[in-house]
Amino acid sequence: MNQRRYFFSLLLLSFVFCVHGQVSKNYLDFKNSDAYHNFYQHKVDKPVIIQGHRGTVESGFPESSIAAMEYVLSKMPAVFEIDPRLTRDSVIVVFHDATLERTTNGTGKLIDYTWEELKKLKLKNKQGELTSYRINTLAEVLEWARGKTALVLDKKDVPLPMIAGIIRKHNANSYVSNMVRSVEDALFYYNDEPDRMLSVSMRTPEVFHSYIEAGIPPKQMFACIGTELNEQTSALCQLIAASGMRCLMATASSYDKLPTEKERTVAYRKIIQSGVSIIETDYPVQLMEILYKKRKN
Repeated sequence: MNQRRYFFSLLLLSFVFCVHGQVSKNYLDFKNSDAYHNFYQHKVDKPVIIQGHRGTVESGFPESSIAAMEYVLSKMPAVFEIDPRLTRDSVIVVFHDATLERTTNGTGKLIDYTWEELKKLKLKNKQGELTSYRINTLAEVLEWARGKTALVLDKKDVPLPMIAGIIRKHNANSYVSNMVRSVEDALFYYNDEPDRMLSVSMRTPEVFHSYIEAGIPPKQMFACIGTELNEQTSALCQLIAASGMRCLMATASSYDKLPTEKERTVAYRKIIQSGVSIIETDYPVQLMEILYKKRKN
């Protein structure tokens, strides 16, 4: 795999990203499902995608907030992974933890509160400081993201039919993907909407083949292959890429935690060399800056 070509294509992402030949600030505006599918198709000369994990935790912004995602898009194009959860009165909000203490000034389980109660809370940033930002509903985030970015919805406690229903209600199928960890869940979303894009946990060749055999088109999937490189990573990426699918590595719990910029830069380079073409990180802007600096040097 050509290292220079992959780094050059990745670094183009820090300047512009084109969808359907259009450039709009740092926004990704998918006109239809075909444009969305094409964005995620694997090709050697396409830029690596940077995916913000729960938005970002950079610059004092709280995770899982529209404000955090807006900050990232002010610097660069990116896509975002977020977590839908249910309130006691069945409002879907964007929130990772089952409990409130770590990221808000509330206490207890989120599901024990109504939306009216939760909307009064303030979000904390990574340093534990209270911010002026509040919990967002998934409906708010879906409307905000239209014409700006793409979203990946992880699976928490919201029933699949409710997730499918809110995507349909907000006409968001051309910029929203569903994270799935089983063929059964993938088939539910695919049968509900034949154009649905899926972010699939796919860590072995056997799992890859199970999704292909289920009849889900490869152009509507990208593969989440884990959090760390191993001796099988390159071969797995080659197998998946041959079908036209991209591979994603999530670095929030692994390489993002390396203590120095040099160590992180080396790790991200190895990830790209292995064939990964989507990197999910807690620090999307920092990742872009690290790689841009590497190009200048």
